[in-house]
Amino acid sequence: MFVSNDVKTDGAMKDRHLVMPHDPEHPTVLSTEDLHVFYGKSEALFEGDLKFAQNQITALIGPSGSGKSTYLRSLNRMNDRIATVTGRIMYRGVDVNQPAVDVYEMRRRIGMVFQRPNPFAKSIYDNIAFALRLRGITDKHRLDEIVEQSLRQAALWDQVKDELGKSALALSGGQAQRLCIARAIALKPDILLLDEPASALDPVSTSQLEDTLLKLKRDYTIIIVTHNMQQAARISEYTAFFNQGRVLEYDTTSHIFTNPQVQVTSDYVSGNFG
Repeated sequence: MFVSNDVKTDGAMKDRHLVMPHDPEHPTVLSTEDLHVFYGKSEALFEGDLKFAQNQITALIGPSGSGKSTYLRSLNRMNDRIATVTGRIMYRGVDVNQPAVDVYEMRRRIGMVFQRPNPFAKSIYDNIAFALRLRGITDKHRLDEIVEQSLRQAALWDQVKDELGKSALALSGGQAQRLCIARAIALKPDILLLDEPASALDPVSTSQLEDTLLKLKRDYTIIIVTHNMQQAARISEYTAFFNQGRVLEYDTTSHIFTNPQVQVTSDYVSGNFG
């Protein structure tokens, strides 16, 4: 489906180009309709209309302050206490932006990994087992299984399997970020949200993280905010370009980077922005 709207952008490109995913093999699992985010009286996000395909990676790109992280955090209501979010956030037929929704259960299904690794001041094992125990899983054999499976999925098991009792705070930046991914997927989410997860990592750790995400998409739908154009091009099937609080263009990643339909997008991905 093609959608084209007129958008006022204070002298910038006035039209949007949104090509929503339509693939029977990868149906829409999450969508937003008429999403707006206000910090007090200031509107930070306008007209956030997007659809996300199951078991695909979607990259959200754009300059600092463009609204991409604000949008991402709204998807599992991380903005609840700091902003007013209006519009619909449809997850498998349920509007998760409704007050009656169990936010904690929703966040189990729509997990999030933040920009900087934030392991708990606990052992590697307990970083993963902690939330599981809170959910009533106390059988040691079952906990062991989930911890190992999660660390394997996050491509960290071989590096830490003999040091599970070691403090997670001793891990390298890349290892700590993959531990945070393992911690998120231990709860068996459907969707993983990642907010610039490689921004504090060196190139080797970034490459390892990207390899991990490419494997994880077999089991999860992944939405990632990134400032790294090469990263978006390497790992995502779809890319949305944000500017001045609006989604200006959304298409397959190959089209965004080789044949963008909006001039501002072209300027940004080619490095001529600003």
